[in-house]
Amino acid sequence: MRILYQFPLSHFCEKARWVLDHKELDYVAHNLTPGVHRFFTQRKAGVNTLPLLNDNERWIVDSTEIAIYLDEFYPENNLIHHNPTLKRYILRTNDLANELGIYIRRWVLNYMVLPHNESVDILIGEKGYLQKFKRYSKPVLSVALKKYFQLNTNDLMDVEKRILEIIFMLNQQLLETNTGYIVGNNLTLADISVCSMVAPVLNIEGTPWEVEQFGHNEDVFSLKEKILALPLGQYVQRIYETQRNARVDWRGV
Repeated sequence: MRILYQFPLSHFCEKARWVLDHKELDYVAHNLTPGVHRFFTQRKAGVNTLPLLNDNERWIVDSTEIAIYLDEFYPENNLIHHNPTLKRYILRTNDLANELGIYIRRWVLNYMVLPHNESVDILIGEKGYLQKFKRYSKPVLSVALKKYFQLNTNDLMDVEKRILEIIFMLNQQLLETNTGYIVGNNLTLADISVCSMVAPVLNIEGTPWEVEQFGHNEDVFSLKEKILALPLGQYVQRIYETQRNARVDWRGV
């Protein structure tokens, strides 16, 4: 059994789900509880982070490494070109998207996840002790996340500034490529990375970040409109509509 250990709301886990779906590989998305997950991931792979893929007792950490591994062992529906120049551009764009994802994670946690009880419920999982005692675990988790990701007003102003700087860089790359994709002439890891990282801000339908789950927030709406005004924002929506063929429910088990 191929298992992807994940946080449902993580856009890095969404990236890993998308890669597996694109490869048309069977898998189970198995949820772990933030914080508690480290006991499992340390024991299995010596890390503190997700996503973590178990493929026939091979343990692969990190969404990018999962993509590289799958391209090597399951070459159908290739995502990383063998052409050295294209491969370099794909991985460079992937790295830039990953940087964007780190900033968006902090922004999303502060404005979209922690203010809403429903999304915190998804964070702590539907089963286990944190859900059983959620009256106490939810506020403790909220405080821990705010401290760990330094979610204070001054820092978040700089976070949004950096988000837009990277968005403009990716937007310029999209315009220069001029093929409908961020690198080359077809879907690659670069597209999956960029779209997965931007999706939370755009409230893409069918993803964990639909508007209905987070309600209306002026900061969320403002950043969303700034991105949608760019070709990059429209590109992310289009790629999700035409290329995101999800085979497994993001909610996991």
